[in-house]
Amino acid sequence: MRADASVLHLDLDAFFAAVEQRDKPSLRGKPVVVGGIGGRGVVATASYEARRYGVHSAMSTREARSRCPHAAFLSGRFHAYRDTSAQVMRVLRAVSPLVEPLSLDEAFVDLEQAGLPDLTVPTVAAFAEELRARVQEVTGGLTASVGVGTSKFVAKVASDLDKPDGLVVVAPGTEQELLRPMRVTVIPGVGPATAERLRRVGIHTVADLETVSEDELVRLLGKANGHWLFHLARAQDDRPVVAEREAKSVSVEGTYDTDLTDRRLMEGLLTRQAGEVADRLRKHGLSGRTVTIKVRLHDFTTLSRSTTLASPTDGAGTIARLARRLLADLDTSGGVRLLGVGVSGLADWIQEDLFGETGEEEVELPEIEVPHHSRQSWAPGMDVAHAEMGRGWVWGSGRGVVTVRFETAETPPGPVRSYADDDPRLTAWQPPQPQDPEAEPG
Repeated sequence: MRADASVLHLDLDAFFAAVEQRDKPSLRGKPVVVGGIGGRGVVATASYEARRYGVHSAMSTREARSRCPHAAFLSGRFHAYRDTSAQVMRVLRAVSPLVEPLSLDEAFVDLEQAGLPDLTVPTVAAFAEELRARVQEVTGGLTASVGVGTSKFVAKVASDLDKPDGLVVVAPGTEQELLRPMRVTVIPGVGPATAERLRRVGIHTVADLETVSEDELVRLLGKANGHWLFHLARAQDDRPVVAEREAKSVSVEGTYDTDLTDRRLMEGLLTRQAGEVADRLRKHGLSGRTVTIKVRLHDFTTLSRSTTLASPTDGAGTIARLARRLLADLDTSGGVRLLGVGVSGLADWIQEDLFGETGEEEVELPEIEVPHHSRQSWAPGMDVAHAEMGRGWVWGSGRGVVTVRFETAETPPGPVRSYADDDPRLTAWQPPQPQDPEAEPG
């Protein structure tokens, strides 16, 4: 265990919603909900103004609308979230070579590598405040909550204690005092099912958990979970901050401006992606056993399906065939905005005679062109550009009309105008997309 509070966890506050409020001046200080906007949609992130009405992530959009009908309900803009996240990660890597991103909006930083004069609580706290200020500066005003402790677990717990825009440093030796009153769900991996199992035997808090022997927890929850909970209940966590993880999967995905509804087109796109995945596997001398497809529906819902082979493969034909088979089990009638294929369970060898294939199978990839319909799909919140009015975002659309508010992060709240939804002067706007990395962590 570390003797100093030298693990920092940074968590950007209400990230998706905060980016929308930054880029849409008229929404600042108002309730914003980002996620699926359809009847079966799910909330991805709610601004703190919306949370006051009981809206939270993973809630159905239908319920969120009933609780906060005056909120702005927006679909996601992944390019904006990705670019903002990259800015933050650059700031973190500038202060320490050991930065472990967990998602777009959070990461661990090892302060032992940050060149601080000492790791006393006052020094670490001052450093963390400077880091939060730098993040706010480079992101155009986004706030971050930060926790610092002697382990990843304690730092993660600390970052949740003073949200939003807070900082908590847990002094060495005070970890158990902090944790004991908390519900067992504060421990990573204790979800509703595990919490219910613990509740049935009278374990509600970390203090309750601390009184249970490791053998009893193993009998109750299994070896891995029992061992994990026994040690975390005592703030014992020696996991290192890992800057670069070994690639666990190779994947390719694409996002489409127009929702896809043609099943044959989707199968063709998956076949092409499977070919690209196979090329990357062979380039790195890898193969994999598990083929996964990722499908994001029109309402922001993201689905994944996978199947595992008996032996690893790097064959484009095998990967494509399994990907198409997985797609056949999904209902895509409402439209698809993203498709992806990935291979995991990587190994450095292949089975030559899998499914009767010998060597590398040559697959002719079809020439695929995603159709451009005469009528653009205008999702609330999406970026647009008008030939005369300039850049703005979709306020709403329906019955042949699209309403746009013309403003950006650099302007004051702008005017609202309505147009026919096929007006040639109005187009979707997106910044240039960066090239996909050759191997994405799974």
